[in-house]
Parts: sequence; structure tokens; C-alpha cells
Amino acid sequence: MPARRDVGRLIKAPADYLPGLDDGQKKARLARMSYADFLVKVAGCDAGVLPFFQARPHSLYGLGIDAVSALDAWGIGLPGFAGMRLEPTAGPGMGLDARPGRRSPFLHFPDGNATIARLLVRRLIPHAVPGRTADDVVLSRVDYGRLDERGPVRLRLNSTAVRARHTSQSTEVEVDYVRSGRLEQVRARSCVLACWSGVIPYLCPELSRAQREALAYATKVPVVQTTVVLRRWTSFHALRVSQAHCPGSFHTSVGLDLPVRVGRYQPSRRPEEPIIVQMARTPCRPGLPAREQHRAGRVELRHDDLRHVRAERARPAHAHARGRGFDAARDIRALTVNRWPHGYAYQYNSLWDPFWISGGPLPCVAARQPFGRIAIANADAAAYAYTDAAIDQAYRAVGEVLASRVIESDDD
Repeated sequence: MPARRDVGRLIKAPADYLPGLDDGQKKARLARMSYADFLVKVAGCDAGVLPFFQARPHSLYGLGIDAVSALDAWGIGLPGFAGMRLEPTAGPGMGLDARPGRRSPFLHFPDGNATIARLLVRRLIPHAVPGRTADDVVLSRVDYGRLDERGPVRLRLNSTAVRARHTSQSTEVEVDYVRSGRLEQVRARSCVLACWSGVIPYLCPELSRAQREALAYATKVPVVQTTVVLRRWTSFHALRVSQAHCPGSFHTSVGLDLPVRVGRYQPSRRPEEPIIVQMARTPCRPGLPAREQHRAGRVELRHDDLRHVRAERARPAHAHARGRGFDAARDIRALTVNRWPHGYAYQYNSLWDPFWISGGPLPCVAARQPFGRIAIANADAAAYAYTDAAIDQAYRAVGEVLASRVIESDDD
């Protein structure tokens, strides 16, 4: 069929689809067209290839190939560019995660970023988390009762901040929060709002209109992460599959958890042993501008029927698994569905955000400016949905707080 032929051609028959242009000109063209348009209008593929690739960028952008530039598609390794002789350097408006060529190694803990939070808590409140190293923290049990004891650092759980404002003399910040149905308040010399940017205008309505609008630009990407514990993974082993892309399915990716060895923690080694399977879905509405797709996906997420999850577990990797010994009723031992209507940080897109190509001022830079004694952090402040961005922004925000205190001391 034409679609299968063209998929094979994209992968096995490299060609220069923009002949006569130099590297910069090619990248400029690719930055201004979607990968879907590139496939059909430039590479001459049959439209039947589009459903096969549609969800491939979901895990990075929460969008399909109709709303992701061809340049970013090249950066994340989608096919069609091998014969175009593109230099392994970023093009105009490429996301920080879209870099061609060899990628830097990444560190994955068995419980994801929870290990990072545990390491931070251990450093701030040593008696709450036993142990001394990254190797032993994975299996350490946190003593939650010691998090809010008197000391240099206190962590108050089950407390939702609802307002942050300066006192009448602007010498302190008052933070109102709700705990156990009661409104409580704490005062401090400074405050860092590290929540997602879209709620900050509601917490701090005294901000200027321009800063509130810049904060609101950070439309969150809705995400569904489903974790399944299998009694065994012999069906995956029989198929010689560990990760699979699933076009048209409720979850668009499914795969065995990474085999991480940390200290005394050991992963599953034999197919007869239990294992975790991760499945991902990022609901969106193809055909709309990027940020509108995320909003539509959030509405869709609210009405999702989670019976899809159990049904899809009847065919891990692909439908042939049922013939390789997999039985959902027998092999599924536990299942958790995490639905995040406000999940990943919004990353700028050369198709929908003109400033991303022109080099104009970025909304995230305007959004994260300190407001008196209130600093702003989180991945939204970098428009980059990764842990290192959150860490960098936290470092910057704390630096702003410390710098303001130095100025106060000099004034005194």
C-alpha cells in the first residue's frame, strides 16, 4: 500500500527534499512548516503515513505532528532528514530538548524524581530521612512526623497556599494557606512562589497586568501516566519488545521500566519476575493552535473513561502479545493512573510563537521577574518541561532573594 511504501522510503532511501538551499536556509524553512506538511507536501508521502507518525512527539511536546515543526522533528530523530545534509547544530526556534545527534546520558531513579525530593529533604532535615548517599535513599523510609518539627527548615504537608502579599510597609510577605479546612497564615522576609505560573496571578493579584498576562501564557500540557505491575513479562520477552509506539491507541506509548540498579535496589532480571510497565497519553486536539490543543486536551481528560486502561493491558506491546502467554486478569497485579490536567511546562514552538524565531522577548522571562520580596520559580519560568530547568530556576529565584537581602543590609 502507498503509506507502507512511503514509510519505508523515508527510513531506507535518504533524499534531499530541499535541494539548492544551504543549511541555514533549510532549517529556516523547516522551522516554519509542520512535520505533517513536510511529509506530504515536501517529501511527497501519501497522507496515509500521517496517522502512523501523528503521536510520535507526544512524549516531548504533548502535541502531534500537525503542530510540531519539521525542524523539531529532525531534532528528535523522526525520519525523512537523513539525506538532507543538515549540520548537527540547532536551528531557529528549536526547543532545548530538540538537538540532533548524540544525546547526553540521563539519570533515572526507580521512583522517578521522588528520589531527588527525598535527597533534598534529607539535606534540609537530616533526621527525617535516614542514610547518607544516593544509593541508600531509594530504600529509606521517610519519617513524615519529623518534617514539621521546630528547626531551621520546616515542611508543612497538606497545606494549600491561597494568597501571597506584602505587608502594608512591604517589610514582609504574608502567605495565607488552608490546612484541615482552616485558613492559616505565616510571615517571612521573602517568599518564593514555585508553583506553576498559571496560578500565580490568583495567588498574587497585586502583580502588574503585563506580568499576569506573561504568567498566564504558560498553558500547561495535560498528561496521563499509567503504571502497571505485571506478575511476569514473558509476553514482552517472547516478542523481543521493550518499548512500543501505539498509533491510534488510548495510550500512545507503552514500555517496560528502565532496569535501574541503585544500591541494594535491583530491577527485574528474568522474564518470569514481576516488572513495572509505563504507559503514557497526552490528550490534545489536532488541527488547533498548540496552546488551544492543550486546553481542549484538559477538557477531554476530565471526561476520559478509564476502562480504556484495562482494555489496553490485554495487548501489551501489540495485539500479538495475547498469543504469547499474556492474560490481563492473571498477570496484572496492580495499576495506578495518574491524570495531570496541568502537567508539563509549555515549551515554545516556532509554528505558534513568533518570538521563538525572531528572538523577541520571551513571556517566561517577563513572568519570572521578582515582585518586591516575592520571587518566582518552577519549570514554567524556563518554558522547559524538565527537572534541570526547575533546579536552575530555583537557584535563580533563591539568588534573587539573597541579593535583595544584601541590598537591604547595605542600606542599613
